[in-house]
Amino acid sequence: MMRASEQIHTTPQTLSTQIKLLEDSLGCALFRKRGRGLELTDDGRTALGYADQIFTLGAELEAAIGSARRARTLPEFRVGIADQVHKSIAYRLLEPALDGPEPVRLICHEGTLADLLAQLAVHRLDLVIADEPMGPNLSVKAYSHPLGTTAMSFFATSALKATLQGTFPQCLDGAPMLIQGAASAMRQRLDGWLGEQGVRPRRVGEFDDAALLKAFGAEGRGVFMSPTVLEAQTCAQYGVEVVGRSPTLVEAFYAISVERRITHPCVMAITAAARGQFLAQSGAEIEGLR
Repeated sequence: MMRASEQIHTTPQTLSTQIKLLEDSLGCALFRKRGRGLELTDDGRTALGYADQIFTLGAELEAAIGSARRARTLPEFRVGIADQVHKSIAYRLLEPALDGPEPVRLICHEGTLADLLAQLAVHRLDLVIADEPMGPNLSVKAYSHPLGTTAMSFFATSALKATLQGTFPQCLDGAPMLIQGAASAMRQRLDGWLGEQGVRPRRVGEFDDAALLKAFGAEGRGVFMSPTVLEAQTCAQYGVEVVGRSPTLVEAFYAISVERRITHPCVMAITAAARGQFLAQSGAEIEGLR
């Protein structure tokens, strides 16, 4: 009795009184003396089994209510990221939604723009981040909200850069180049820009994944292109140098939602931050995650 009272932080007298009241209520003895101690009677063992179930149900109830409360305080914000959007830029665009006055549970999905728009149409997504606006021929009822643009820079390892002849962009003529896949909106702009400059690089690789393209570039396999706003990060992470910059070759970013007039607080935070300070400052250097 002494050890039991210590475990539940009460006195032996109080514990003995509570047991006696329970026995009176049940109309049976729960303990009997055995030597200098006590042992459970048959009725006591039955009562103990029910008590274990009661405490287990109580713990489950507390956990269920706690989970429901946490779920209510963390509404989901479901975002689709078009697979051509640089992950560092996607993070910077989404960061304001996580720093808002109300916490949210961010759920991100990556895929093709067409697949993401289909999910947006049936309200499986709240927002799509893309590098191009929604096409006019799509039947999805959604709206493209411009977030801003960034100029593009060209990179190469120091060894490859030393082999380039002439000044930028003429030095790209005949140079090995790693380019985006044909489905990329940026690829179409790049093809047009190269034609305007009158240069014809040697296209040694095409990539749908920007990280894989940069990995090949870091090994000196070719000149590659990346947003100027990621210039410092790209040089540091991949061990490359800037070959040149094009202020006329730009990449645009859009927030696509079912709302013509944005009211979703997370989307409002994203658009306000992007237009106010991030992508609007073309050429600004940011630190990223990619």
